[in-house]
Amino acid sequence: MSTEEPSASENQNHPQLLNQWIEIQESLKKQLITDDRFSWKLPPICKGQTYEGAQDDRHSDRGKFLKYIGGADLSFSKNDPSIACATLVVLDASTLEVVHEVSNTVELRVPYVPGFLAFREAPVLLRLLKNTALQLYPQVLMVDGNGLLHPRGFGLACHLGVLADLPTIGIGKNLHHVDGLTQHGVRQLLEANGDSCADVFTLIGDSGSTLGAALRSTVGSLKPIFISVGHRISLASTIEIVKLCCRYRIPEPIRQADIRSRDCLRKHGLS
Repeated sequence: MSTEEPSASENQNHPQLLNQWIEIQESLKKQLITDDRFSWKLPPICKGQTYEGAQDDRHSDRGKFLKYIGGADLSFSKNDPSIACATLVVLDASTLEVVHEVSNTVELRVPYVPGFLAFREAPVLLRLLKNTALQLYPQVLMVDGNGLLHPRGFGLACHLGVLADLPTIGIGKNLHHVDGLTQHGVRQLLEANGDSCADVFTLIGDSGSTLGAALRSTVGSLKPIFISVGHRISLASTIEIVKLCCRYRIPEPIRQADIRSRDCLRKHGLS
């Protein structure tokens, strides 16, 4: 995944396509919701533990507590970057065990243009969601890509979330330059607060906009993950859900989607 800003030379290769994409993106932006719009309740953060009342209440009324958390990722063939395996996993929120998995090997004909990654990958992920049974459909989805923390303020998590009308969270492993924010600057902040108990640092750009958060997902780590709102969820709720899912540095829904998409490529002799 990439969130680099589009260069002038790359943009000039697809002028007509870019104009269409910009128009579509601006239209989708108008539908973006950045506060909590869901009926389920957030569980307390208890890693590896079932939260009180989860087994009884959630099975009698699916809407009471968050039950299903999705994760989506694509892995690409090293020999042919147009060939990818897209994977969607759904995890039980109380155990973080995978309860549903679907993968699809695809040839991506849409060109990769930095800043417009969603036009290449969102249609593939949207098809996986559409092929997921309602009883196992994720109530919130983590995407290996950014949401608001994006050069154009509308990354893959936003794009997919609006199209699917689904609460969506962007997860980034690296931070590219966005509104004055840099990975080096965040690292300096973490090092300066190395003895602090704080594990979340809000990311505010030069414009004054809150774009996301850097999260130390493992104790003492100086390699944070970068999380941001995708659609129909607030940053506060996003942080709580990501914390719930962190057994390792990468949240479990994204980690499992990544593992299984790579396995998919190997099984098809495409890795």
